[in-house]
Amino acid sequence: MKERKNVHLTLEDRIEIQDCLCHEMTFKAIGRHLGKDQTTISKEVKRNIVLNPTTTLKKDKNGLVVSSICPKLLKAPFVCNGCRRKSISCSFDKSMYYAKLAQKKYEEQLHSSREGIPLNKESFYEIDRILSSGIEKGQHLYHIMATQDLGVSKTTIYRHLQKGYYSVCAIDFPRVVKFKARKGARAIYIPKALKIGRTYIDYLAYIEENPEKTVVEMDTLIGRIGGKAILTLHFPKSNFMLGILLENKDTSNVSKAILALKEKLKAFGLSFGEIFCVLLTDNGSEFADIFSIENDLDGERETRLFFCDPNQPNQKPHIEKNHTLFRDIVPKGESFDELTQGKINLIFSHMNSIRRKEFNGKSAYDMFTFMYDETLATILEIQRIEDTDVVQSPKLLMVNRG
Repeated sequence: MKERKNVHLTLEDRIEIQDCLCHEMTFKAIGRHLGKDQTTISKEVKRNIVLNPTTTLKKDKNGLVVSSICPKLLKAPFVCNGCRRKSISCSFDKSMYYAKLAQKKYEEQLHSSREGIPLNKESFYEIDRILSSGIEKGQHLYHIMATQDLGVSKTTIYRHLQKGYYSVCAIDFPRVVKFKARKGARAIYIPKALKIGRTYIDYLAYIEENPEKTVVEMDTLIGRIGGKAILTLHFPKSNFMLGILLENKDTSNVSKAILALKEKLKAFGLSFGEIFCVLLTDNGSEFADIFSIENDLDGERETRLFFCDPNQPNQKPHIEKNHTLFRDIVPKGESFDELTQGKINLIFSHMNSIRRKEFNGKSAYDMFTFMYDETLATILEIQRIEDTDVVQSPKLLMVNRG
């Protein structure tokens, strides 16, 4: 069918989409059938998902309640319309796409978008109150919109912001004001002899042969030069990150931190190598004690360590991006000397509780505990923070001075 550009979806189109989903057609196939781009179909389905929670509690062999999210919903088409088990033996939450409900939602949004800006309406001031409260805590706009029903789009929020309709201004919003250009830094490299078999090319080859292995990106954050530092470990698939306070950014302190983590996991009957299967890091000299990182407590190799190419932070982009969330709370240049491990755990608990757009509104904590369990998160000393209590600004440490 010829593509129909710049034409809104009709009720007939949405009924066709629902029917195609029931026949397990892909977004690409549905788009070709309707003459629309596959991204249009994908966005239409994802923004009109209706969740039908299950009344059945799923428990593991130890009797603990486990996640009610079906693993199949983490990938396209994100709904259960075409699943043959949804009405028979499935005990997961159901995500459905209903054409008539989607059309009704579209018509309501279309009507409200043509009403103008309700400056004198109670709803507008309620939006302003919710935004002000969230921004005061340092919450990002997506997190606020994912946890509160504002009834307007992100674009509308920014448009109203630029026109000065809200009691908060652009400088109050994280990331709205442009970042300053980064200054170049002189890199310290790992000796070539230690990197034999551990280069980024070796990493790509290893992952291709072992796609089931969990990759964890590793890095360090520094405060005052010569002062305390933080070892960060990031799980890209869930965006979950933990931090370990170091007395200094050097090889011995990193080795001690990794050793302590291995001993803690072993005390709970867990293996460091099973959770941190593959570690990918940069060429910082603090990671030079390769064998203390790779080997278990008995000296046997349990983890594979690989290094990115020099000056290529894009080869571990997930951890670099997640570091910006930490800098929302502890700005660059501030010393870590007054921080404790308890405060570090608090910071990363708030970071991991932020709602993420890439996970359809789920947080990194939700994704990590779904892939593993809450017990592991507790062992790593990361807790879930309630949506309305998430603070993503320096005020977090001002409130928690203890």
